[in-house]
Amino acid sequence: MQADHDQPTGADEASGPERHGGGADAETGVREDGGAAGRGGTPLVGFTVGVTAARRAEELIALVERRGATVVHAPAMRIVPLADDGELRAATGQLVEQGPDVVIATTAVGFRGWTEAAEGWGLGDALLDRFRGAELLARGPKVRGAIRAAGLTEDWSPASESMAEVLDRLLATGVAGRRIAVQLHGEPLTEFVAALRGAGADVVGVPVYRWLPPEDPGPLDGLIDASVARTVDAITFTSAPAATSLLDRARERGLREALVDALRQDVLVACVGPVTAQPLAAHDVPTAAPERFRLGPLVQLLCQELPARAPVLRVGGHGVAVRGRVALVDGEPRSVTPAQAALLRALSRRPGQVVAPAALLRALPDPVGGEGAVGAAVAGLDAALGVPGLVEAVADRGYRLAAPDPGPGDGARFGDA
Repeated sequence: MQADHDQPTGADEASGPERHGGGADAETGVREDGGAAGRGGTPLVGFTVGVTAARRAEELIALVERRGATVVHAPAMRIVPLADDGELRAATGQLVEQGPDVVIATTAVGFRGWTEAAEGWGLGDALLDRFRGAELLARGPKVRGAIRAAGLTEDWSPASESMAEVLDRLLATGVAGRRIAVQLHGEPLTEFVAALRGAGADVVGVPVYRWLPPEDPGPLDGLIDASVARTVDAITFTSAPAATSLLDRARERGLREALVDALRQDVLVACVGPVTAQPLAAHDVPTAAPERFRLGPLVQLLCQELPARAPVLRVGGHGVAVRGRVALVDGEPRSVTPAQAALLRALSRRPGQVVAPAALLRALPDPVGGEGAVGAAVAGLDAALGVPGLVEAVADRGYRLAAPDPGPGDGARFGDA
């Protein structure tokens, strides 16, 4: 069973460590907060990164921007607390009336919200008493902190922060006839609950909040459009519902296939963990995830993956790279239009070789205007780069990027601008 081990402590975020920061990684030169030891600490300069998080988005955005990237913030969902929800109240009353043998706390914000709601209903002390009489399992360090803040002590917590490890422990000790309360975190945990019930447990699901699409879909639509146009270099996801929401919105607009195509080929998809990646994997979208399911390592992943995907090409005596809406020439960012960026990418794949106008037309995000549009975009690109001769027109044949600089190996050299 695939477990929800990367599900967040909040509505849609990875559970963060006690602090995002810390010493440098001696092997990678990248700090825990996503920083880089070299190049002025801005390995993401020129890149554009989409952030789909809602809660704790400011923290993630700050980490990414500190590394030099431009951020497009498009919350893909919103959290709806259920303090007044009849389903939560009914589950709480049921557990107060008949205490559980095991309580599984999965997120800090959810656990706090649950106990606060119970307090408001006059059930707070009774619920905490039931917790004290049960085996209390905490999925990760954040929820452990919430448990202790409530005056309780957890009995066990998995080192992996994995619900799969929680399930393995329960099944190994036996759950037949035991009453197990599972704090849900926006999703029903269908497979997890089914496995417990299949082993004979009486499972009470406790829905402490619900995830819904954003009230204003405008920013999400903008991120979808930018992804399809390849003007973002990466999109970050910190929850599976956020990924599902993006795909669903694209489907509603008739753009899901175009979006999936972009995510498969040109836009890096960075997920905080494998469960977050599941909705994307269902569409054969490749994803990258850090080893530790935290915001800092997620940013560190971007710092490693994005520069590797867009290396600097040494051509015509200059270093050239295209990153989202920016072209780097000798390390200096130059603003380019989506069409110009698309042409530069196409020409960079075959430096020194002539590319026919028809092939370049297919590379344009909006191929309107025929081959004349290609000529206009190439002229604009040449001016935007600010270095005469980097892009050349070859009469009756097409266009080419300047020839690669000679290097120790075959072809162009790649390295720092």
